[in-house]
Amino acid sequence: MTIADPTGERIVLTGPHGTAEIAQVGAAIRALRIDDVDLFPRYPDDLPTPSAAGLVLVPWPNRIRGGAWRHGEESFQLAITEPRYGNASHGLLRFAAYETVAREDDRVTLRHAVYPQTGYPFHLETSVTYTLTGTGLGVRHDIVNVGARPAPVAVGAHPYLCISDVDTAELTIEVDAETYFLVDDVLVPTAQVPVDAAHDLRRPRRLGDLTLDTGFGDVARDGHGEIRAVLRAPDGRRLELVAGPGYEYLQVFTTRSFPGHPLAVAIEPMTAPANAYNSGQGLRWLEPGRSWAPEWRIAYHAGS
Repeated sequence: MTIADPTGERIVLTGPHGTAEIAQVGAAIRALRIDDVDLFPRYPDDLPTPSAAGLVLVPWPNRIRGGAWRHGEESFQLAITEPRYGNASHGLLRFAAYETVAREDDRVTLRHAVYPQTGYPFHLETSVTYTLTGTGLGVRHDIVNVGARPAPVAVGAHPYLCISDVDTAELTIEVDAETYFLVDDVLVPTAQVPVDAAHDLRRPRRLGDLTLDTGFGDVARDGHGEIRAVLRAPDGRRLELVAGPGYEYLQVFTTRSFPGHPLAVAIEPMTAPANAYNSGQGLRWLEPGRSWAPEWRIAYHAGS
């Protein structure tokens, strides 16, 4: 008996410097390899996507407390998809099988609609385009409100990053963020405060010394209006996650339960923080017929 891939069709992008693998389910990045170095931790072929690895998070990233939210006089109740904490987590397309609508050797566009449903009575057309580059992967999300009323939208992604010939514990991480989010016992923010000694990543910190599931705000922007997080190997090689306008927040999550890896780190670009449907922070209300196309990328640099 042949066991079907639980992440659906696997799309392989190829270029002169590397390859990428994109899974149909969740339009997830499964693998990225540049100059013979894996930049995503691989997991077994017979497993569903573990720990949200590489997923597109739409129409919200992270959590909504209790799955409940209000707008004006209306109350909404989303399905609880994080039973451990009783929250609605990571949007509505985590387990959706996307349709491939355009494909070239080094580029693919996948599409899936968000249809009106319990807790989210809005209609979006969404797509994501992955482009393999000489240094990594470019990502563009296209969101269109095809419904009759303004729709709340936030976008995120959940890439795990590595430099495969270096123990992840020995990498350093740097995020030039002034603030982070305090959370309660269900991991929902209660306040945004200046970074303290335990959460200050403005100077490189060794990943093996950190335990994080932390949202960061007030991230410094460069002259192009981009924010970034940097992983650096002891020999000076670095891997950067760079997010363009619209992205205001980065979530850093370390785990010791990623299949086959003693330590894994996710660096998640987000246009809004956790519980944005209740706080309104970073939440975009997209008018009918209007579109939005935030972009981010991953870049590997062999030199220091």
